[in-house]
Amino acid sequence: MKLLLDQNLSHRLVESLADLYSQVNHVRSVGLSRAVDGDVWDYARAHGYTIVTKDGDFSGRAFLFGPLPKVVWIQLGNCPTDEVARLLRDRHVDVTAFCADDTAGLLILP
Repeated sequence: MKLLLDQNLSHRLVESLADLYSQVNHVRSVGLSRAVDGDVWDYARAHGYTIVTKDGDFSGRAFLFGPLPKVVWIQLGNCPTDEVARLLRDRHVDVTAFCADDTAGLLILP
């Protein structure tokens, strides 16, 4: 499973999640730190990533365009990076199952 963290999430999450999510990357590491959503979407689709974001705009894209790329929408609001890491760790089983489901396009993590 390949996760691409959106620019609204800290790049520090890559290191803190690497032991659990073996292929996690951040948009800034792939030259997309200032990219618009459409460019992030296209990059994720072309490279087999699931987008992890706090941006609700990606949920609309998931409904409109279907499950490639997949989107994990984190709905925690303004919170510390550690809280986001804890959520992704606690919900690892759900994220893994979602990524393996060919019919699913959006996973909302409250």
